[in-house]
Amino acid sequence: MKRILIICGLFTIMGCTNNENLNNCIQSLPLNITTDLNNPQLINVLVPGGYVSLSGGSKGILLMNVNGDDFVAYDKLCPAADCNTPMVFERGIVLKCTCDDSEYGVGRGIGGAPQTEGFVCPAIEYNVTKRGTSLQITNF
Repeated sequence: MKRILIICGLFTIMGCTNNENLNNCIQSLPLNITTDLNNPQLINVLVPGGYVSLSGGSKGILLMNVNGDDFVAYDKLCPAADCNTPMVFERGIVLKCTCDDSEYGVGRGIGGAPQTEGFVCPAIEYNVTKRGTSLQITNF
C-alpha cells in the first residue's frame, strides 16, 4: 500500500507543469459589445463554420459560428509578438500572426491554444452569449 502511494505521488509531481510562462501572457482585455444577428454585415456568421471580423478589442475580433447556436470570439492581437498587424483567419481553423508565423486554434473548447511549437500564450478568447438574435461579446 505504501509503495502505491509513493508511485501515485511521483506521477502527480511529474505530471505538474510550470505555468510561469503563462503568467507573462496577455490577459483578456475589457470588452462588452452587443450586436444583432439581423445586421446584414453578419450574414456570413449565420451558418455553422461561418465567421466575420468585427471592430473592437485590441486589433479587431473574429466572431465564428461553431454549430448554428454556439459562437466563439477571439481578439486578433498577436499573443507572442510586438506586432502592429492583426492576426488573419486561415483554413477555417486558425488565427495566424503574420509577424512571426505563429498559429492559434479557434473553435469550441480550443481556447486559442498555440498550434506552433515554442509558443505558449493563447489567443485572447472572449465570452459570447446569445439571447434571441442578439450576441453579447464580453471578456470572461
